[in-house]
Amino acid sequence: MIFLVAAFLLLGFLVGTAAHIPLPATFAAAAAIGAWLLVFAVRERKHHRQGS
Repeated sequence: MIFLVAAFLLLGFLVGTAAHIPLPATFAAAAAIGAWLLVFAVRERKHHRQGS
């Protein structure tokens, strides 16, 4: 859960800096965060299915 909070904080930081960095860098950072959250969600789903 702490990782999810950290991801939201990082996302908020990046949204705040999006006005100051180039658009391709913003998209790259957003894609990296999105991929990380997707991997996290898949791992959590797999973990909960194995636990049942």
